[in-house]
Amino acid sequence: MIDQLAPHFWWLSLAFALAIAEMVIPGVFLIWLGGAALVTGLATMAFDLGHSAQLAVAAVTAIGSVYLGRRVIHDHPTVSDDPMLNDRTARLIGHVVTVTQGFENGQGRVKVGDTEWLANGPDLVLGAKARVIGSTGGALDVEGV
Repeated sequence: MIDQLAPHFWWLSLAFALAIAEMVIPGVFLIWLGGAALVTGLATMAFDLGHSAQLAVAAVTAIGSVYLGRRVIHDHPTVSDDPMLNDRTARLIGHVVTVTQGFENGQGRVKVGDTEWLANGPDLVLGAKARVIGSTGGALDVEGV
């Protein structure tokens, strides 16, 4: 039964599978390859292409669709309502925090909400207030208030 299926069926199935994979694992890449598989399947169905011609159409349309996809994404970037959504340290800039471990040699710990963070800054004593001015690695950069 499977041997009797037309070649375009496999290309259209691949296109469908890649579209589903793009929805499950979003990356804005598989959908373009799925489009290439769709074009190859439709061309195979319309023109009864042989195996070599199918692979050639698939290769050319895959390269073209990925190029087109990169171009579209570059020309129309996604603008976020909250550009610092996934940058937790950037979201903390400007917040006033409390020193929970006195600073020695420019390093200590501060409390942000219910979490303690490593921090870099001037020597500050336990309980002092500081303002977050940036981050270096996983540590906050602070200045005295």
